[in-house]
Amino acid sequence: MTGKGADVLTPEARERLARAVSRAEAGTSGEIVVMVSRRAGAYRSITLLAALIAALVLPWPLIALTSWSAASIVLTQAALVAAILAASENERLRLALVPRRLRSARAREAAQRAFWSRGLSLTRGRTGILLYLSLAERHAEIVTDLGVLRHIAPAAWDGILADLVTALGRGAVEAGLTVAVEQVGRCLAEHLPAGIGDPDELPNRVIVVD
Repeated sequence: MTGKGADVLTPEARERLARAVSRAEAGTSGEIVVMVSRRAGAYRSITLLAALIAALVLPWPLIALTSWSAASIVLTQAALVAAILAASENERLRLALVPRRLRSARAREAAQRAFWSRGLSLTRGRTGILLYLSLAERHAEIVTDLGVLRHIAPAAWDGILADLVTALGRGAVEAGLTVAVEQVGRCLAEHLPAGIGDPDELPNRVIVVD
């Protein structure tokens, strides 16, 4: 799924998710922020690398198996590079060239950057938590602040993230996020229950980045 976040989540869906975040936070001092991104990277360098490798490899079988002239081989190289670059303008095809491990790494990096750049580390108890979903990479990530890490190990979120990615594969983005928010809220409430007068320090609205 590589559509824009705005297309995947309508304004009404975002409002419902914001209410789900508010309910999830009612029993915990944790602060949940949901972010949906169209993609975590453009991967232009991967496309250029693939074109370069193809251009370097192509001449050898042509030299060995044909009687083509050097000029013909150079023209074929140029045509192959042009075809790869043209095909890479299609985002789905470009992503197909990128190893899954690299796509996941980019999504994790994007989630970390978003956590720090959007001020999720500024809560008084360091209890911010980012639920990040990248549509193109089909990757979900949870980034937590120190106050959460002291009580909940990162592995505790693995099942929630796996279920969210499965929902994304079905196209059920809103439903998957809603369930994930509810599960995160229950885990936070168990380990970080709400205190008297806990303020709502971070916005509950869904952040959508295209």
